Amino acid sequence: MKLKIIGVGSRMPDWVASGFEEYRRRLPKAFYPQLVEIPLARRHKNQTTISIKEKEGAAILKKLDQQDYVVALDILGQSINTTELADKLLKWQEAALNISILIGGPNGISDSCLSRADLLWSLSDLTLPHTLVRLLIMEQIYRAWSINIRHPYHRY
Repeated sequence: MKLKIIGVGSRMPDWVASGFEEYRRRLPKAFYPQLVEIPLARRHKNQTTISIKEKEGAAILKKLDQQDYVVALDILGQSINTTELADKLLKWQEAALNISILIGGPNGISDSCLSRADLLWSLSDLTLPHTLVRLLIMEQIYRAWSINIRHPYHRY
């Protein structure tokens, strides 16, 4: 299984980048997620939010391989708890799937990305900043991995 996290935004605060790297460093090399950063679309005075999302979405879609199993983060997606995520990771690993997790920018994620997704995942009913989401995803991946190998990081 290959894991790729594709996120809009390339200048993350130091605390996000270091937290992301801390959780990624804890994972074994075989499970090490690749981070692909998509620059924010240029903002113009008369541009709509939809057109900004579509530009960012087009850039995201270019980073996907045709066979990727795509998980898009969206507030209207399925709520998945940590143990369910651990089960999904185990199944994806057994099926040797290439997983791409898509994180939209400040305006959200495009309809084209949502329609390409195999799974829509909602982290919360809250609206979360895309910078924080990147860190949350890495922590949850690490936690799910630790559940699957019975590591004491996750306590029941």
